[in-house]
Amino acid sequence: MAVKLTPYLNLEGNAREAIQFYEQAIGAKVLTIMTYGDMPDMPNTFTDDLKELVAHAKLQVGETELMFSDVPDGSPVEKGKQVTICISTNNVEKSKRIFDALQQEGTVNMPFEEQPFSPGFGDVTDKFGVTFQVNTEIQN
Repeated sequence: MAVKLTPYLNLEGNAREAIQFYEQAIGAKVLTIMTYGDMPDMPNTFTDDLKELVAHAKLQVGETELMFSDVPDGSPVEKGKQVTICISTNNVEKSKRIFDALQQEGTVNMPFEEQPFSPGFGDVTDKFGVTFQVNTEIQN
């Protein structure tokens, strides 16, 4: 797989509504939806409402993908972070190299490490203020 860039929309608890809207408006097709409740090792303190929020969703729109997530703690999405860019590869080492390069003079929001949905994932804001999610896709 070549490196792929995907817009990632961060929403304030209405990702499901947005997904339904984009299905109707632009013919998007849902590829995956994972809730916070679906993720292993989530804190027992999560309320049922929080467990139903979208942790990650991927939609196919023509030849492109669009990804979504609800902000988990109900806090507003920080201005400038409503849309981030997800960089995907199918190689953990390649993803880590990209993450390390982007973090130079930037800010690590989430360290690059294995996640329930990826063998290697991290979130970083580069020195220009652009936030990237660097993801290693699991190949089926």
